[in-house]
Amino acid sequence: MNPYPWAAWAVNLGVTAVAVAVLMALAFAIGVRRGRHDGVDVVWGLGFVWVALVTAVTATVLDPAGDSWRRALVVVLVAVWGGRLARHIARRNHGKPEDRRYVDLRERGSIGRRVYLTQGAVMWVVSLPVQVAQYGTAAAGWLVAVTVLGVLVWAVGFVFESVGDAQLARFTADPANRGEVMDRGLWRFTRHPNYFGDACVWWGLGILALHHPAGLIGLVGVAVITVNLVKGTGAALLERDISDRRPGYADYVRRTSGFLPLPPRSPQPR
Repeated sequence: MNPYPWAAWAVNLGVTAVAVAVLMALAFAIGVRRGRHDGVDVVWGLGFVWVALVTAVTATVLDPAGDSWRRALVVVLVAVWGGRLARHIARRNHGKPEDRRYVDLRERGSIGRRVYLTQGAVMWVVSLPVQVAQYGTAAAGWLVAVTVLGVLVWAVGFVFESVGDAQLARFTADPANRGEVMDRGLWRFTRHPNYFGDACVWWGLGILALHHPAGLIGLVGVAVITVNLVKGTGAALLERDISDRRPGYADYVRRTSGFLPLPPRSPQPR
């Protein structure tokens, strides 16, 4: 197995840390100027595209012997995912009041630390597989195996996330569904197809980084985003009070898997 360019990758970590800091500082300045900070949600997806591009340029300079085709593949996969997510969130938030959580944090004067600094740090950690994957090379057979598997897992995740978001957007756009529970399409098999898809996207990128044992470091980022989607600001936070707003949600919880897509359970007899 070819040696991994550890020194070059260590430099890359510093470069991307600065790049993320600059991006979040710019996003904060724009939020202050606009008088609302929900634009940081759009920056989330675009930030990973920024990290992927910065890593690709840095790796080309510091590790010219690495696989240029894999760098291009990683950038494309991250750009497709991040661009779609940013566009979806921008369209979802357009014309709506700012999320009350951001309003509260702004009024308390802690939004810079609690949102931008925290999100930037998490973004940098989660992006570890994107950074690891763009350095070094490996034997052809193993490289093909992890590439094919990684792209397949990424594709499953992208379909779940994009289709789930589109199905929910159509459902909520219909006034007849106000107060109702979305339990159709992919939402019939999991209460959070978009979050499950998001996790799969990152597991796919994590697998791509396993062309070398160094890729195990990238799995730290994958674990962080997965735990966050399941227990942090993802599914757990969303479901904290949703039953109060949608009376049928408790029954939906009883019959539908919380994260992994599974056949719906039969209704409990009364």
